[in-house]
Amino acid sequence: MDESAKIIVVTGPTATGKTALAIKLANYFTGEIISVDSRQVYRGMDIGTGKDLDDYQIDGKIVPYHLIDIADPCYAYNLMEFCRDARCAIKKICEAGHLPILSGGTAMYLNALLSGFSLPGAPPDEEKRRGLRTKTVEELDKLLKNTNPELFEQLKDHNNRTRLLRALEKAQAPDKIPEVLPLKFESLILGVYFPRKTVHQRIESRLDARLKPGMIEEIEKLHNAGVSWERLDFLGLEYRYVAEYLQGKTNFNEMRDKLLIKIRQFAKRQDIWFRKMEREGHTIHWLPEGDFEQGKGLVEDFLAGKDLPDPQIKIKDIDYGRHGLK
Repeated sequence: MDESAKIIVVTGPTATGKTALAIKLANYFTGEIISVDSRQVYRGMDIGTGKDLDDYQIDGKIVPYHLIDIADPCYAYNLMEFCRDARCAIKKICEAGHLPILSGGTAMYLNALLSGFSLPGAPPDEEKRRGLRTKTVEELDKLLKNTNPELFEQLKDHNNRTRLLRALEKAQAPDKIPEVLPLKFESLILGVYFPRKTVHQRIESRLDARLKPGMIEEIEKLHNAGVSWERLDFLGLEYRYVAEYLQGKTNFNEMRDKLLIKIRQFAKRQDIWFRKMEREGHTIHWLPEGDFEQGKGLVEDFLAGKDLPDPQIKIKDIDYGRHGLK
């Protein structure tokens, strides 16, 4: 492949239809999807992560996809592995003469891939991790205090085993990792934009649809297959709070309402990442309601090497107001 590749990125807050737009673009431009989702990498986590694999079939043809269903849910897939695997997928797609289209809302993964080639963190040390899990909460707390007093002071709940394990893995990780696959590329970033109030409504509708027979059963099946309650807590909001419900720690309505609040807060944190990306120089072309025709035109001009217009919407300039619903 050429030294420099062209890639398309489709991103945005949760529940805005990023995948649907990316698939339409991939079908039109003979592209292949690379998932930028920290949880869709896991097998068996389908409804809770919104894989919607049936959507990848258009007119009887399957749009190829990458970085979906590549890891066991008991394995802690990490940021470094994503950057390595995403670059490998980009290279493979370009060599096939197709267009790489990255799609997803894990903004930290996306920002790391686009911004830097020296990343914080390290591959998981499974032997060290097993050793930590044999220790009591008191032993973990003491170890954290001795290893990294600053993280020890920052930790709010010293009786939470999961939080202690996370803090220790962070404390024991080296500062930098080497670049795993040098690869230069030009990127066109498309964002799916809805007003925040609409995003909140879409989140609620999607959550209620997933809570109908499907998601709870999926998470119960994962646990029965050997995924611990502790591990489910690591796997994100839906898995954490449904796991609490399955353990009898909360009732259905409490679980549903808490989950709704947390997902809306997550969407707000995604916006913070997108604002950060814009401030750091990444141009994001926000498409109102994921307008396919506007996106298609931008991709055509980008691939032809034409100058692109300035974005009409910039998240960093939007004041959502006191209640953040505009």
